[in-house]
Amino acid sequence: MAIITRPVSAGSTLAGNRLPRPVPWVVLVASIAASIALFALLAAASGSAFSIVGTAVVAAILSLAVITGISASVEGRRQAVDRFITGLVTGAFLLAMVPLVSVAITVVGNGLARFDPEFFAYSMRNVTGEGGGALHAMVGTLMITLAATVISVPLGLLTSIYLVEYGRGRLARAITFFVDVMTGIPSIVAGLFAYAAFALILGPGVRMGIIGAVALSVLMIPVVVRSSEEMLRLVPNELREASYALGVPKWRTIVKVVLPTSIAGITTGVMLAIARVIGETAPLLITAGFTASMNYNLFNDRMQSLPVYVYTQFANQGNPGWAFLERAWAAALALILIVMLLNLLARLIARWFSPTSRR
Repeated sequence: MAIITRPVSAGSTLAGNRLPRPVPWVVLVASIAASIALFALLAAASGSAFSIVGTAVVAAILSLAVITGISASVEGRRQAVDRFITGLVTGAFLLAMVPLVSVAITVVGNGLARFDPEFFAYSMRNVTGEGGGALHAMVGTLMITLAATVISVPLGLLTSIYLVEYGRGRLARAITFFVDVMTGIPSIVAGLFAYAAFALILGPGVRMGIIGAVALSVLMIPVVVRSSEEMLRLVPNELREASYALGVPKWRTIVKVVLPTSIAGITTGVMLAIARVIGETAPLLITAGFTASMNYNLFNDRMQSLPVYVYTQFANQGNPGWAFLERAWAAALALILIVMLLNLLARLIARWFSPTSRR
């Protein structure tokens, strides 16, 4: 008995017909061209400026509608819906990237004007116009953030270990509730709390770097607790049970098995907490104040930080005004670069201490 086979066309698969891969890109290019031509004609007819935003929106809508229609006629309804949802998700991603890219370009473009050796080597002491730098603000930011990290990470990590490994009953539920409440505390409230606590002991009007670190730790602790808790819960119970079967105590199992397994995620959570607080202005303005001089002592007098430096340079512009704006933009760029370097350092630490890298 002869078996008759039919040749399979290039545009079909076992799941059905499929559009060639270049088709979506051709449709997108054609939609962009049509949108540019449309808005160019409208601009020429009305005498107004060419709308880049309108062109992008119309091109996206036109491309999505055309590719969905073509897909429905060739590939079927299910594949058309898949392409439509994919287009919506891609468009949402690109739309979310617009402000991020815009902010990055703006900060870099305006901040590079004062990225010179003087900016990184001098403070604002005795500077009233041009020149000066932000060395005192960088040192203050690093010291205050480091102190807040030293306070927050042990408390947050130990709290998350208790909730995952030991916590049961009302106490664990109460801790979880208060951590959730602390997550939504406004930063200004954390600053007022830290200032009030130290003012009761040292008197009103006190301003010190350590008070700013305490205020930032109030904001960091819930982030560290939540992120560390989720990472610890991801550790398979089989690893714990294997350790217990060998007679290892629970505390040693946590130290030698659970924490090394989740160290990468915990480090990422700590860096997220640092990134959350390193740009805070209001609590540091209340607790640490601002100064034009260097201060290496967290427990004595006011201490400048980069967010407060940016605020004071922009809000208290002197003569010439452009010098103050240039310093503000340069400090904002320096703050972004510090966050990027800290994240890179966290990635390296997580990779170095991860279990897979030590095999």
